[in-house]
Amino acid sequence: MTTTKAGVWEIHVAVGVIVREGQVLIARRPDHVHQGGLLEFPGGKVEPDETVQAALVREIAEETGLQIPPDTLQPMIGIRHDYGDKRVFLDVWRTEQAQGEAHGCEGQVIDWVSPDSLRDEDFPAANRPIIRALQLPFLLAITGNITADIGAHQVRAALTRLPKSDRPGLVLLRAPELAKDDYDSLAESGLDLCEAAGTKLLVHGSPEVFDDNPDAAGLHMPWREAEKLEARPVPDGVWLGVSCHNAHEINHAVAIGADYVTLGPLKPTATHPGAASLGWVQFRDLVARAPIPVFGLGGLEPADLGKVHQVGGQGVAGIRYWWPQS
Repeated sequence: MTTTKAGVWEIHVAVGVIVREGQVLIARRPDHVHQGGLLEFPGGKVEPDETVQAALVREIAEETGLQIPPDTLQPMIGIRHDYGDKRVFLDVWRTEQAQGEAHGCEGQVIDWVSPDSLRDEDFPAANRPIIRALQLPFLLAITGNITADIGAHQVRAALTRLPKSDRPGLVLLRAPELAKDDYDSLAESGLDLCEAAGTKLLVHGSPEVFDDNPDAAGLHMPWREAEKLEARPVPDGVWLGVSCHNAHEINHAVAIGADYVTLGPLKPTATHPGAASLGWVQFRDLVARAPIPVFGLGGLEPADLGKVHQVGGQGVAGIRYWWPQS
């Protein structure tokens, strides 16, 4: 345990997200423990002078019999949560290289399940960001320059360029230059095109844009729209994302109930050659303090996914890797 600035004890918990063939390992907490009866991801307290990786290797072996090569663990997300009777820091790491067959070594029920089947209410409250990170793709495809007359053709062509390994994915229809009616018409076409391609469409802009396109998978807001809000503007069950550039903006996105943020620009970009970029060190530090998934944005390609994951990011958001360039 560590002491917070307010002098309150905080329990450091190592959490392992173990993925195998697209399914994730979960267990049910014993009825007699804190949050008993709810589901959880395997892990446990980090002992004094123990690394989080060592704690995960030890705890997962004790709980499930699985062997985790320490160098396969990648940081996923860090979550601080106050339950009222205790505060915890969930230090979440992911691996797809667990060895052996899983068993409930402590008598607990365990199972491999699809991430899409996970429900918030079945887990302790602090686990919601972990569920979001599991259900989000690693790539967030953003539309580039788009016109009303051939926009649907542009989307159709671009969808063929999406990496098949990331489907079902998310496509963000960003077209601030279009008139409202043209945008809504393109969103309607885009929904059908994305469904046929096995992916989902997010709309971009103010909450009113989602109100006009309620069949979209969610809403992504630019900062200028998000900063006006004090509460989540869309229902639970659809995605809410916010474009952020610093810690203040990330904190506000969390406060209004965002499920994820994009953060950038990480690298210099051709579209904004003079704009200041965060760089990997600042990106890593901001991600480490963000309690929701973070997509890196700006000058990134799918080839950068490994680096993004190494510093705890969710994935890559971008235009050039999939949108046909004129």
